[in-house]
Amino acid sequence: MTDDKEWFAPKRYGYGAGVPISWQGWAVTLGFAAAVCGAAFLFRDRPLPMFAAIVPFLIAFIVITARTTRGGWRWRWGKED
Repeated sequence: MTDDKEWFAPKRYGYGAGVPISWQGWAVTLGFAAAVCGAAFLFRDRPLPMFAAIVPFLIAFIVITARTTRGGWRWRWGKED
């Protein structure tokens, strides 16, 4: 196992992260999707509690993605870095 901190590839155009490039990135992405689906199932008739339940997962996902994207988050114009 490697200690590589790059879990996501950068987007070619724009700001943010692209697809996961390691098993850790895929695990985080699938865990986030499972948490959102679980919250949607539990709070299906109550949109405000569902939103409140999803927001902490969303913030954690964004922070993890930003810290583990190769080259960090910055604006890209399509040129190779």
